[in-house]
Formats: sequence, C-alpha cells, structure tokens
Amino acid sequence: MLERMDDFFAARLDGYDEHMKQNIQGASAFYAYTAALLPREDGAEVLDLGCGTGLELEELFALNPGAQVTGIDLSPDMLNALRAKFPDKAITLINASYFDVPFGESIYDGAVSVESLHHFPREMKLSLYQKLHKALKPKAPFVLTDYFAESEELEVEYFRNLAQLREEQGIQDGVVVHYDTPLTVEHEAEVLREAGFTDVRILQCWGTSYTVLAEA
Repeated sequence: MLERMDDFFAARLDGYDEHMKQNIQGASAFYAYTAALLPREDGAEVLDLGCGTGLELEELFALNPGAQVTGIDLSPDMLNALRAKFPDKAITLINASYFDVPFGESIYDGAVSVESLHHFPREMKLSLYQKLHKALKPKAPFVLTDYFAESEELEVEYFRNLAQLREEQGIQDGVVVHYDTPLTVEHEAEVLREAGFTDVRILQCWGTSYTVLAEA
C-alpha cells in the first residue's frame, strides 16, 4: 500500500540514519562527496531540499561550521531530529513541500538535495529547478545526489506502476506518496538545463546513485 510521504518517514525515523548509511550503496562516501562541493565561505547561505535528518549537513558543518542553512522537508519528525543534532548551528527549518515554498531571488550561495527528488515527475522538477535557479546567486552550485533509473524503459515503467497503484488505491491527485519514480540521470540533466542552469555535469557514480553539479 502506498503511504503519504510524511507518514512514511515518520514511521521509519528510528534507525533511519543507520539504514541510509549502511544499506544505500555508496552512502558512506556520497554524503561527504556532496558536501565537499558546497561553498566553504564562512556564513555561506545554503538551501537544502528534502533535508531529512541532516546527513549531508553533518558533512557540511564539518567542512564549514559557519554555514547558514535553510532546510525544507515534509516530515516534522525528521526536522525535529535534525534540530536536535545541531543546536548550535545557524539553521532555519521549514516544514513544507519544497514545491510550495517561495525561495526568493539571488539569495543562496549554494543548494543541495540528497536522495529526495527521485519521487517526482519531470514537469514538477522543471518548475522547482526554475524557482531554484532564480534563488541562487550567479555561479552558485546546486549539488544533487540521488537515485536514477538505469534506462528510459525503467523510467517509464516506474511512472506507469505508480499511476496504476494510485488508481487502484483511490489516491487523489495532489496527495504526495512515497514511491520511487526516478528519471535517468541524462534526463535529469536535461531538465536542469531547461530550467536555466548553464553548466550541468554528471560527476561521481555509486551504483544507481549519481552526483550532478549544476551552476546557476
């Protein structure tokens, strides 16, 4: 049965960090790799989309203790766990969908998202990335580390399966559920370019997870 996104993560909060670090291929390396691509300047403003419990922020604050982070996540329980981890850091947390939150213009020195955006279709990502592009300062990096479909055929199958499950279970449009619908990494890069990012590079790969660097 499909679960609402916030309910899914609330039910799995205990042991979540250990699960991500130990059971996701490459996670022992990709959180640190991702953080290393973010700004190191003291006071750098960083936007984290789907911040969860802040696994990537553990690595970021190790490199840049003075970073000022705005984190957005649907799960209030995960945000509470993140807040407890970093009581002395400059963090603003927003309990909402990052599709709905206004980002402003030319505010952030960098942005990051790790293992969050593989739940959404191309058209939603395009709108989000356009909003993100405007919110970043010139040449600021967006670092995306996520799970991607291994082929175009699998990408189509994921979305077809989700549509069938939503219909069978009577889930209305607009209700955000937890189900993996990753694009291929090539298609993800295309959406970023269409949104206005001029320099988009596919960097490191860990199985089906990749890090993509896009500059505003």
